Amino acid sequence: MPAKTAPELALLVLLSTLWGASYTFIKVGVETIPPVTLIAARTLIAGLILLGVLHWRGLRLPTQATMWGRFVLQAVLNSAVPFTLIAWAERSIDAGLAVILNSLTPIFAFLLTALITRHEPVTSRKLFGVVAGLAGACLIIGIQALDRLGTQLWAQLAMVAATICYGAAAITGKSFKGTDPMIPAAGSLIAGAMMLIPLSLVVDHPWSLAPSTHSLLALLGLSVFSTALAFAIYFRLLQTLGSVGATAQAYLRVPIGVAIGVIFLGETVTTTAAIGLVTVIAGVVAMTLPSRSKATAEA
Repeated sequence: MPAKTAPELALLVLLSTLWGASYTFIKVGVETIPPVTLIAARTLIAGLILLGVLHWRGLRLPTQATMWGRFVLQAVLNSAVPFTLIAWAERSIDAGLAVILNSLTPIFAFLLTALITRHEPVTSRKLFGVVAGLAGACLIIGIQALDRLGTQLWAQLAMVAATICYGAAAITGKSFKGTDPMIPAAGSLIAGAMMLIPLSLVVDHPWSLAPSTHSLLALLGLSVFSTALAFAIYFRLLQTLGSVGATAQAYLRVPIGVAIGVIFLGETVTTTAAIGLVTVIAGVVAMTLPSRSKATAEA
């Protein structure tokens, strides 16, 4: 493994963990906080945290209208819309099926790259990685999770729509290459908050809500770890691993969740799940390692 790639893969694992935890945070949050208000607060808190970090580092958000247009597009594709769809869907959808549906992100990123944008090389190795990762995710979770495909249809379609948004966001996010990753992370979150807060005020009347302590703590964890920190890492990985490589975290969330269960809950890994773990790892490696020519050029 190239020396320069190892830190990026470590960050990919960390990002997978942070975003994997978001499902639990959201599930607890929506118990007493409506989806739109939960996500409006999530993006606002995370955006303000990143603004504080930028100020501490002596950086500022750009003021050009064109850059803010890109922030808005990224917010629509990567936070405001998909976050809200997932929060709404998680009120009713089964967790296992939700993870499988959300694991489609690399597939959509690959297809959009291959058929439309062609902004980075589309290799047979990446195609193998995309297919292997999804197959491994299904093996780990259990194919039986697909039995309920078609029930709770609108919630499942919302998850798929969110996944398509993520795939497109991974491609449009490449336009920030050369920019400090903290800037598009903060700018897109602030833009998302500006879109969602008025909607929250009209739809949910947040002043009339009485959220539980558990939901508020979940919102805090969701905002600080699964959004502010995660977005800073994500925009860096878009620059270093590319669109398809950065979306590999959608697969890594699954074995990480299994590992947490084994370590902290004493759960056991079935033979099928073990095969799935190996398949996911092989897929992620295939999606993220640079090509031999690129690695040689960077050496």
